[in-house]
Amino acid sequence: LKAALVIQNWYRGYSARLKARQRYALTIFQSIEYADEQGQLQLSNFFSFMLENYTQIHKKDPELLARLFGSTLQDYKDRQDYVSHIDVPDSYHGPRLQFPLTFTDIDLLVEAFKQQQILHAHYVLEVLFETKKVLKQMPNFTHVKTSPSKELTICGDLHGKLDDLFLIFYKNGLPSGSNTYIFNGDFVDRGKHSIEILMILFVSFLVYPNDLHLNRGNHEDFMMNLRYGFTKEILHKYKIHGKKILQILEDVYTWLPIGTIIDSEILVIHGGISESTDLNLLHRIERNKMKSVLMSPIPLNEDHNNDLKKNKINTTIIPREVKTNGSLSEQLTKHEWEQVVTVFSASNYYEEGSNRGAYIKLCSGMNLRFFQYQVTKATCLRPLYQRVNTIESSAIRILKERMISRKTDLIHAFQLQDRSKSGKLPMGQWAFSMENVLGLNLPWRSLSPHLVTTDKSGNINYMSSFEDIHIQKPVKEAQSTLIETLYRYRSDLQIIFNIIDSDHSGLISMEEFRAMWKLFNSHYSIHIDDFQIDDLAERMDLNKDGSIDFNEFLKAFYVVHKLDNVNKSDSKLL
Repeated sequence: LKAALVIQNWYRGYSARLKARQRYALTIFQSIEYADEQGQLQLSNFFSFMLENYTQIHKKDPELLARLFGSTLQDYKDRQDYVSHIDVPDSYHGPRLQFPLTFTDIDLLVEAFKQQQILHAHYVLEVLFETKKVLKQMPNFTHVKTSPSKELTICGDLHGKLDDLFLIFYKNGLPSGSNTYIFNGDFVDRGKHSIEILMILFVSFLVYPNDLHLNRGNHEDFMMNLRYGFTKEILHKYKIHGKKILQILEDVYTWLPIGTIIDSEILVIHGGISESTDLNLLHRIERNKMKSVLMSPIPLNEDHNNDLKKNKINTTIIPREVKTNGSLSEQLTKHEWEQVVTVFSASNYYEEGSNRGAYIKLCSGMNLRFFQYQVTKATCLRPLYQRVNTIESSAIRILKERMISRKTDLIHAFQLQDRSKSGKLPMGQWAFSMENVLGLNLPWRSLSPHLVTTDKSGNINYMSSFEDIHIQKPVKEAQSTLIETLYRYRSDLQIIFNIIDSDHSGLISMEEFRAMWKLFNSHYSIHIDDFQIDDLAERMDLNKDGSIDFNEFLKAFYVVHKLDNVNKSDSKLL
């Protein structure tokens, strides 16, 4: 009995340490993701600043304004121009859709995508144009009713995780007239199969427009797609017609409904609700003017624009209100709230084994029912320690990349604390500097064994933070501060340059590059001399034609992990 108790105590301690490591790793992922979301707000402010300055420099550039605010298509004419000139060859062995679409086409797509087949661009464009035509007839909020005999399923973010959608359909059935679904936005980005998810959802919507409901998320946005991967996915899978698909998607996104209201008492919306949320305002908003969540639309008047900014939507929630005699709008205005529920349907979001996905089922007069799942390709779940090692290694990797992007600032902060110039700091001072510079509220003491070395007294050798990682310099003469800055803001810069590059050539002139950098430098308060960026740009213009391939330019800044080939299975946080 004593031996059994010893083993039991040991195992409990071992399991607790594993779960603590897992919790710390997830905290890293979540903290960095939150910091990136705050960076998006800064980028949003930059676009307003850019429009006030850049368009003046270029005499109110009509192409840029059209890209940011206007409709890019003329519907019927463009539909004929886009689709009729794209033939489906006999050699194509993927799914062939028949219009008008039926349930058979949904089943056909699902089976084809399970076999990793690609839907031909001709059909993709047809589906997008047809979806836009139907969406344009819909109000900002879809109203849905349930009954004791008719359940409704609510799914959250999928983020390109096609296997999660397959698993939901396997457990819960395909959409149909008797199997209603609401998909609450963020269908795309991050995962590798966003276009497949979009096609399944859009085709299902076209077959069952009254039984499958789609809400717009913050990733149904062409600027977000530039940052988080969907644009690259489209251009990779559709090398010839990818740019056309992206152009049409920009318009389709703007016509997706803002939210869904169930039984006049439950609001399903991809966004945070503030104390000033006004459903009456959201019902009146011209949603097709919202080209991007990073920018407000062209204002009808100043008050209207301020209202839009106050009610900006960012995260995924499903609130359920207290039942009153008033309408849902009145309830929101009165702030009469029972519950707020977040549903997220992408399992393994950060790394395999990091989280489960879920969906919700409800019907009139019944409590919400929650269903959880986790996609795995293994026949059985891996041991916990293996899952923790995988999650932990990935989390430490991205944290080190965040650290190296602020190397100069971190060293400066460390040296201010290190008055004896010993190259060492007490744990508390090191942790304070890390949190202050990186802006990440993390358990630095517990993470320190992965990030730095310590002496026998427990003091930290702070330069050891950078021993196994560095940013590759595309030009050896470039200063470290410049390299770190370009690496840190590479995602923002890529979005900005893609916006300027209205013809999708991947090239911008040296004049445009300099003008944009000066605006960026000014707005972000970056202390780098213009001559440094000019010199680097000149060196990156390899063929000396006066243009820069900005995507290649930004790809030149990447992090090298010196220990990539080292077995990481023994790494521990505790």
